[in-house]
Amino acid sequence: MSDESEAPEPDAPASTDDERVSAQLFGVWSVDDISYEDESTRRYINVTPIAHTQGRHSNKQFKKSELSIVERLINRLMQTEENTGKKQQATRIVREAFDIVHERTDENPVQVLVTAVENAGPREETVRLKYGGISVPQAVDVAPQRRVDQALKFIAEGVQGSSFKTTTPAAEALASELTGAANYDVQTYAVNQKEEKERVAAAAR
Repeated sequence: MSDESEAPEPDAPASTDDERVSAQLFGVWSVDDISYEDESTRRYINVTPIAHTQGRHSNKQFKKSELSIVERLINRLMQTEENTGKKQQATRIVREAFDIVHERTDENPVQVLVTAVENAGPREETVRLKYGGISVPQAVDVAPQRRVDQALKFIAEGVQGSSFKTTTPAAEALASELTGAANYDVQTYAVNQKEEKERVAAAAR
């Protein structure tokens, strides 16, 4: 009877270390305790330890917001001439960039990415309205989901502009873009583009 009472339960986990590792992005970075400064975009910035969902949401409208923001960044980096379809290469770039970000800031790079996306998303932009034969720019508020989309686009464009046909590695360019946007550095391409869009929108009010 004593042997049966000491036997482990069949449903008991084999090791708590496995759970800890599985909850970390790239097996290194924790996705717990991520803080959000902008409540409007919080529901569209999803943070999970899964960096590759194998396109399970690709044909479903608005399902992109359920993807990890890290995977969305990886996918955005593939939308360039040099990286088209090369997800392993884009994933390696992001993984190396996260290591560089941590070395520079001593912070969780996932938190740095979230803050960078919040800072790089424009709050206003312009649309063209036609009155008769005249096209007039009009300032409009940007939806939270589009703010996240635009931020990822600006970050990816900044990385391509800094690393294409230069000696700067893509991972180094991405790390600089993320840390600069997280610190709201207007010299960063993503923040500069955001400020430009909001400046044009302010003139069209």
